[in-house]
Amino acid sequence: MDLKAQIHRMGVDARDAARQLRGVATDDKNAVLRNIVDGLNARRAEIVAANKKDLAAASESGMAAAMVDRLTLSDAVIDGMAAGVAEVAAQDDPVGAVSEMKKRPNGLMVGRMRIPLGVIGFIYESRPNVTVDAAALCLKAGNAVILKGGSEAFHSNLILGEVLAQALTKAGLPEKAIQVVPTTDRQAVSELIGLNELVDLVIPRGGEGLIRFVAENARVPVLKHYKGVCHVFVDRGADMNSAQEISFNAKVQRPGVCNAMETLLVHKDVAEGFLPALAERFQAAGVELRGCPETCRIVSGATPAQEADWPAEFLDLILAVRVVDGFDTALDHIDTYGSKHTEAIVTGDYQRALRFHAQVDASVVLVNASTRFNDGGQLGLGAEIGINTDKLHAFGPMGATELTTTKFIVFGEGQVRG
Repeated sequence: MDLKAQIHRMGVDARDAARQLRGVATDDKNAVLRNIVDGLNARRAEIVAANKKDLAAASESGMAAAMVDRLTLSDAVIDGMAAGVAEVAAQDDPVGAVSEMKKRPNGLMVGRMRIPLGVIGFIYESRPNVTVDAAALCLKAGNAVILKGGSEAFHSNLILGEVLAQALTKAGLPEKAIQVVPTTDRQAVSELIGLNELVDLVIPRGGEGLIRFVAENARVPVLKHYKGVCHVFVDRGADMNSAQEISFNAKVQRPGVCNAMETLLVHKDVAEGFLPALAERFQAAGVELRGCPETCRIVSGATPAQEADWPAEFLDLILAVRVVDGFDTALDHIDTYGSKHTEAIVTGDYQRALRFHAQVDASVVLVNASTRFNDGGQLGLGAEIGINTDKLHAFGPMGATELTTTKFIVFGEGQVRG
């Protein structure tokens, strides 16, 4: 079977499985999720061994450290995967939930019921743990999913695909409800995003090039997990110790992820007292600082920022720093260069905090907290299939509920329209 026929066959199988999943009880879906947890633990050694093959290839290719971090399946990462799946299992089932039931003047009872989206194509890079997160969420929401990971995680994704398939079979659910594309051929992406009669939604998650390719070429609706150009704004009157801890965590705790801070904005009234100590701490941690002229004046060792640095997603120990004249200048900078992903303010002024919440255009807006909290697990979703930076359908981290839609349901007593 050639690649085009293979991907089409996967789409047909996923469509058939999605039809069967519509009638599956919550207990049966949760049984699969528990089987996934058991499978991750039982096959842990095999998973680590497969991952080592990918890590060896990454080392030979000279992959950047941040990307290697994303690729690695350590015991701690596997524990986190299992915990995330268990949390999804413990959540309420969104499918079948009825809301807004109202009686019309003609006696009709009209409401909305949550239903699965159908078949989801998920295209992603580097992070094999996302394979399990996406599968768990799609299943909980009653969707079938076709998973196309990057070639750099090929061996890891294949073994995880076996764990997922076994979990479905053990629970008596259709094995094709979760499928991993078994090829590194990039043409598979083009074939998958062209299955407009079989796939209901495509979610790309990865580098800017992948997102743009899918968005520009898909014949299927697309929700984009786009880049994270995240800012922390240290306002005048902020607690300086808290501001330092938040800023350091947002950049250094895990720099290669989409919710890491890429630009630090500092109010001019506190810049002289705040930046030197923080800069020293950043530099000791290996962070390269690229600053505006005022930043370079205040901070020894900062290099002049270029225009390209302000909209950049570095995904590395590189930080752009700008001293701003005031609150409105910070908002203008975020609006100009941000990616609608995650934005944070550190402030002691409640009214300015409320204004930041109201006026900043991002999927998650934080006050006095690190940008690193824009994460499905941290926000109570258990896991996430991605962080949607488009506003249509779902904005921000997408859990099981965000992988459903609603239909109208109507109860009548013989009414006819006149």
